[in-house]
Amino acid sequence: MTKKAHIEQINFPIAERSIAGLACGNNHSEPVLCLHGWLDNAASFTPLMSALPSELLINKRFIAIDWPGHGKSSHRSGDAHYHFFDYVYDLLTLTETNGWQRYEQGIHIVAHSMGAMVASAFAAAFPEKVKSLTLIDSLGFICAEAKESTEQLRKGMLSRLKTAQVMTKNNQRSFSKDTAIKARLAVSDLTKENAALLVERSLVKVQEEYSWRSDYRLRTISPYRITKAQAKQLMTDINCPVQLLYGDKGMAMVQQGIDNFAEQLKDFSMSKLSGGHHVHMEQPNVLINALSNFWLGKR
Repeated sequence: MTKKAHIEQINFPIAERSIAGLACGNNHSEPVLCLHGWLDNAASFTPLMSALPSELLINKRFIAIDWPGHGKSSHRSGDAHYHFFDYVYDLLTLTETNGWQRYEQGIHIVAHSMGAMVASAFAAAFPEKVKSLTLIDSLGFICAEAKESTEQLRKGMLSRLKTAQVMTKNNQRSFSKDTAIKARLAVSDLTKENAALLVERSLVKVQEEYSWRSDYRLRTISPYRITKAQAKQLMTDINCPVQLLYGDKGMAMVQQGIDNFAEQLKDFSMSKLSGGHHVHMEQPNVLINALSNFWLGKR
């Protein structure tokens, strides 16, 4: 008989902030860190955790975090922004705070979309801390030509200015949970059930209605992009095994990532699954099978 996972709320104090999340499995076993995408949250991995077999629950500790500004995690301070590489520092401090550096070969990371990009940069900069990378519907980085740097900076600064002007007004808006789910469905390929999982964790109660919990500054345009040459260098410096799992109806940019970056990876495999950008939510049992085989070296 398969034991159903007990999914618990967790919280990691990091300096003056906290990183919230969900966890299941054996607290004394090696961690599997699960990283969600932009404007999602830890609930992105609830279908996976709910479907885990007893063997993995005994031998692994699955931890899905809310990135800062997302889900139930703290927002960055009022004078800060959400630079891409600051998320790499979040992973570094999380690793140090929890003593995960004691695992000589590092930890397993399972990461979706933006989380996959951050995980790739982290694995490149700190190869001793990552045992394996499973990337979901994302490979490589969002890049731009060096000649576009000035225009990117301008767009980023104007975006911050506009966001500062509308943020207070936006945070005061309230709406029903059903309205929030419909809004998420309108801009994604999520099923209603999976959209509800993500929305539930992204809301805060305001009297009889709700407001978004996520930091509005997450929507600002980045003031910089790395070049393709820089991205290739990062991918070259990843030493651990990497597997890409992507949906046949997922993001079109995944194929571009395969074309641009797959050959930089030393130990790489990939599988196309039936599904969209959130294929890990649609196909949790397929994902579990792929993870088990990958960790056992069956590719």
